[in-house]
Amino acid sequence: MMLTKSKSILFALLAMILFASCDRDRNHPGWDYFPDMFYSTAYETYTPNPNFADGKTMRNPVKGTVSREMTTFAFTLEEGERARAGEELVNPFETNAKTLEAGKHVYTVFCAGCHGIDGSGSGKLYTMGLYPLKPRSLVNDAAKELKDGEIYYSVTLGFGSMGPHGAQINPDDRWKLISYIREDLQKNFKETVDTTKLN
Repeated sequence: MMLTKSKSILFALLAMILFASCDRDRNHPGWDYFPDMFYSTAYETYTPNPNFADGKTMRNPVKGTVSREMTTFAFTLEEGERARAGEELVNPFETNAKTLEAGKHVYTVFCAGCHGIDGSGSGKLYTMGLYPLKPRSLVNDAAKELKDGEIYYSVTLGFGSMGPHGAQINPDDRWKLISYIREDLQKNFKETVDTTKLN
């Protein structure tokens, strides 16, 4: 009997402690298990900060620094820059099976949706009506006359209605992509004739 009464008292005490720790009041919740993690002592990005002369928490990068994931590109979107890239940039990769395989992978992931598997500009995004403008052909005579540097520029900064892909495709893969376009798509393209229009 005494044991049962002790258990009841112990249970009541534990219940009181539990309820007391869970809710001091609506604006001040109970105890926190890891208060250092729950209440951050760090300054939030856009809050004032008395530790710096300008009073800002968010700091500007040191002048001249570049993000580790980013490589500089010495060309801009100004007129004539694409042609200059064509003159100055040269593909550093030799054409071999490994380069072409890597280039095909990049093309399939990033380019085929718009330009089509064969490079003609009839990708699924266009043929299904999801993209209103037909992408440029990568296998016609105009594309074949482009210099590698011009294609590299277009992939990096975008050209016409195509957006830039410099942030998605690393520099080496851009060159391998160009090798694949040159050696596989342009050399092996065979234009298909729509027989429904001949009748």
